[in-house]
Amino acid sequence: MLSACGAKPQASSSASQPFILITSAPNPSPTPTPFQPSLSTPTQPSLLLSYNLSTPAPEQILPTETASPTPIPPINPTATVDISQLFPTAAAPPIAESVAVNPTPLPPLTDNETINFLLIGSDKRPGASYRTDTLVIAIVWPKDGQVSLISIPRDLWIYIPTVGMQRINTAYQSGEITGYAGGGPGLLKDTIAYNLGIRIDHTAMVEFDGFRRIVDTLGGVEVPISCAFTDWRLIDPTYDPENENNWWLFTIGPGQVHMDGDLALWYARSRSKSNDFDRGRRQQEVIRTIFSKALQTDTFSKIPQLYNDFSSTIITDLGLTDLLLISPYAVNFTNANIRGYYIRPPYVSSWTTPGGAAVLLPNEAELNQMLIEATTLSTYAVERKTITVDVQNGSPFDTWDALAASRLNYAGYQTTLSNADRRDYTSSVIVDFTPGQDSTQRQTIISTLNLYSANVISLPDANNPVQYRVILGYDYEPCFQPQDLSH
Repeated sequence: MLSACGAKPQASSSASQPFILITSAPNPSPTPTPFQPSLSTPTQPSLLLSYNLSTPAPEQILPTETASPTPIPPINPTATVDISQLFPTAAAPPIAESVAVNPTPLPPLTDNETINFLLIGSDKRPGASYRTDTLVIAIVWPKDGQVSLISIPRDLWIYIPTVGMQRINTAYQSGEITGYAGGGPGLLKDTIAYNLGIRIDHTAMVEFDGFRRIVDTLGGVEVPISCAFTDWRLIDPTYDPENENNWWLFTIGPGQVHMDGDLALWYARSRSKSNDFDRGRRQQEVIRTIFSKALQTDTFSKIPQLYNDFSSTIITDLGLTDLLLISPYAVNFTNANIRGYYIRPPYVSSWTTPGGAAVLLPNEAELNQMLIEATTLSTYAVERKTITVDVQNGSPFDTWDALAASRLNYAGYQTTLSNADRRDYTSSVIVDFTPGQDSTQRQTIISTLNLYSANVISLPDANNPVQYRVILGYDYEPCFQPQDLSH
């Protein structure tokens, strides 16, 4: 979706198809915690699972990747690691385990009504090995105005064609180095189609510096952070990251926070005190914010200018003509069009290989069920697209209305914001303007906001532009997990 801002064209193996631009939404400031203990690297225990008989037996094992509060170049995946591998001088292809019996490929799950994009975040640097540690699939129904985002964890242990069993984040580099047809994007597309059954039509890869520049060019983004997040951060982005005294624990949220490029990158990338699953959630938060900003501003009319500005920042197979053909579909989208999915437990299980590598094994039945839902046009979205909820902040906590609106958007409801008559509501209130006064539908909204109860005011009004109004009180708890909401 970021590819709509610009492109370094690559040869495309398929005909051009429509695409949707994504770009942000309104703010307590992030709160740094002035505490600087020693930066130790935690060790995460993993559940040891036996190999499935249908899974190829490994012959060579990768080392465990553990979170580090200090960014370092990725380790070349060999059975033993020496210190020279931490700072390689030249890229080397990832070493995979040979496969005795190839896993059975998943049948295609998407049809020609969708356009499927792969958003890639890379730590690629000149003269060093690299991984694609951010992988998000965007499945777009342009005519219906729906999008499904699927976050793929970097440690997903799958079959890479021509390579073998490996972490998915090594596929791109393998394709580049080994001369695979289509290079890195080609091998990554084929890997996803083989293991997840999703056809990838277009790819867009952005490196860290490019991401910072994109966000700064957009004037920053307003990210609704429902749950406070704390992790290690450089005190200043110009400081030496190898000096542990230059790091501190930094807390952000809850609230709607204005982020420049550096802060947005930190929020979307950090995982030292969380994990890859939570990082995937935060990355989708940033993507959704950029999308909302595109819908609220005149971004789509600026595609030619943005394309030229970012042509050296994003590597994609989308050309300017493709983007101009796609932009008219933007009118079909609202702030409630994006469904979020995350490949995490119970769809995968942690497993530690005999050599100590921490990976994630797909749980076939559960994962396939989730993928089918994600690749199917949502009936919930069709029904809820006709419902608009106006959110007012009657609590003393600033920006809670924006947080609640974001939560309703995750569940497929369109939202607007307006001012409450006062800011001292003890209990939340829901005003029902619908002619039918459907208590089940009303309760679904209350449950989405996790309100144990809400004072209900019945005011049937078929001419009201909104169907419901929620006035948040002191009892509203903003923190929630997106994966727990029904789509």
